Amino acid sequence: MPSQTTKASVVVRNATLDDVPKIAALVLKTYGRPADGYTPGMLRGQISAFPEGQFLVEYDGEVVGYAASFLVSEDLAMTPHNWIEITGNGYAARHDPEGEWLYGMEVCVDPDIRRTRIGQRLYNARQQLCESWELKGIVFGGRMPGWRRRKKTYPQPEDYVEAVRAQKITDPVIRFHMRNGFEPIGVMRNYLLEDKDSGGHATHMVWHNPYAEEIKQSQKITYSIKESVRVATVQVQMRAVSSFEEFMNNVEYFVDVCSDRRADFVVFPEMFTLQLLAFEKRKLSPAEAIEALTRYTQRFIDEMRELAISYNINIIGGSHPTRTDDGDIQNVAYVFLRDGSVHAQEKIHPTPDERHWWNIKGGDSVDVIPTDCGPIGVLICYDSEFPELARRLTDEGARILFTPFCTDSRQGHLRVRYCCQARAIENQLYVVTSGCTGNLPNVANMDVNYAQSAIMTPCDYSFAREGIAAEISENVEAVVMADLDLTDLSWARSQGTVRNLRDRRFDLYRIAWNDGG
Repeated sequence: MPSQTTKASVVVRNATLDDVPKIAALVLKTYGRPADGYTPGMLRGQISAFPEGQFLVEYDGEVVGYAASFLVSEDLAMTPHNWIEITGNGYAARHDPEGEWLYGMEVCVDPDIRRTRIGQRLYNARQQLCESWELKGIVFGGRMPGWRRRKKTYPQPEDYVEAVRAQKITDPVIRFHMRNGFEPIGVMRNYLLEDKDSGGHATHMVWHNPYAEEIKQSQKITYSIKESVRVATVQVQMRAVSSFEEFMNNVEYFVDVCSDRRADFVVFPEMFTLQLLAFEKRKLSPAEAIEALTRYTQRFIDEMRELAISYNINIIGGSHPTRTDDGDIQNVAYVFLRDGSVHAQEKIHPTPDERHWWNIKGGDSVDVIPTDCGPIGVLICYDSEFPELARRLTDEGARILFTPFCTDSRQGHLRVRYCCQARAIENQLYVVTSGCTGNLPNVANMDVNYAQSAIMTPCDYSFAREGIAAEISENVEAVVMADLDLTDLSWARSQGTVRNLRDRRFDLYRIAWNDGG
């Protein structure tokens, strides 16, 4: 009898960043709205923080279940907390690589799928992760949806949970958790206020890994993989060029230099494409100049993309004025990855000069860009002076921020420089800046430039003494490179002298984005 191979109908696997749109669609179908913990930005943060702990279930190729989890210390896991505090506002920002417990953040299952035990499969995946990593167990805040209608009989949620444990009454969610080996060790009040059926409270659920070995308190987890990324920044001399080809030849020279030295990234300055105005037949007004530059947009994108592919390097292509689909002119940083993909990040905050002279409008969104070296963020010049943007990118998983800038004075440069150093410290990540120097006498509002490009680090023992991995001398054209160890960031965030990300007071403040991110 001939053998027949049938493709598996149900697949449980780790979620990836490519799955984010499908997971977001599942949430929308399940809840009718993007529920807390499932906005695209938060999903990216969860997957970037701890990819091994994010599981999804596919049924006939469709995503029908998702579970988010991360590692926490025993002290944090076993003390009362709420959902916002423990999850870092939904981004899994409090993931601790040395945590002994797996924290169950969310489980979402397609309501149309029945009798396939999707939830059970997700819980099993978590338990298997616990066992293979020899973690102490799983902990989470569980729903108790039956309490609302039994509140008169059991005015205290603790009494309600005890009645369910004693099998005097039934709560479908609590019973499901208990059938899976979880034990309620108490009630966490005001855990998630949006859960009206549970009165905003949650059961403090714990599952103990029966195979876990006791970990000595002094024992520290070591990182088996050393993640090193080589970055390069170019400080560009603004000069008159006679053609687009000459401009691109100059760009290619720097890309070639950085590629020869095996750099993973090279970053160019903000507005460095204004050199293309030097061969205009007449001096243009600021508005005319920007309009003229937009004519080169597609050619610039196409040729920079080819450079990234042919030299096998990721290029942060400075920024270039672009007329966008809505008709506005925006200052856009294009990121050309060596796999051939192209990403765009708009400048969110145009400076007063940009608005006045060039009529540049601000962008609408800021999100991480996935690369072969992990998620990165781009903040163009003035955007680095707004800490909320860097914090969002960090929560979404960025460990390197690239800041192309263009400033005309030492004071302007230092504003960017000091703010970038602050972003590196408060977010415990690396920041790479790239600026223009020299002048373009025939280009309005670009007659002088000032820059000292640098690669900045957090200030702690694992990093450069001054918090500067490398820098270029002021106002000269040059390239500087540095090897950045991403595992040092993991160490700083979990064991550093200060732990800015983990020590945030989520009980006092958090940022709410209009796009839900």
